[in-house]
Amino acid sequence: MAIDTRGETADKPSRPSGKKRTSPALFYRQIVAELRKVIWPTRKDLITYTSVVLVFVLIMVGIVSALDFVLTEGVLAVFGGS
Repeated sequence: MAIDTRGETADKPSRPSGKKRTSPALFYRQIVAELRKVIWPTRKDLITYTSVVLVFVLIMVGIVSALDFVLTEGVLAVFGGS
C-alpha cells in the first residue's frame, strides 16, 4: 500500500521566507503597547462585575445542592438506605 504524499512533509515545519524571529525586547515593547490600548475597568465596574459573578455562583451552588439533595433522597427511597 502506497501512501500519497503531496506537498511538504509534516515532520519539518517551515518558516515563511523573510520572517525573522522577534527579539525579546521588541516582544516586550509590543506587549506594553497593546496593554496601553486596553480600557481597564473602574473600581465601581470591578465591584459590580465581581458581585454579579458571586451572586451567580451562589445561585448555581444552591441549585446544584438542591438537585443533589432531591436526587439523593429519591435514590435512597427507591433503593432503600439507612
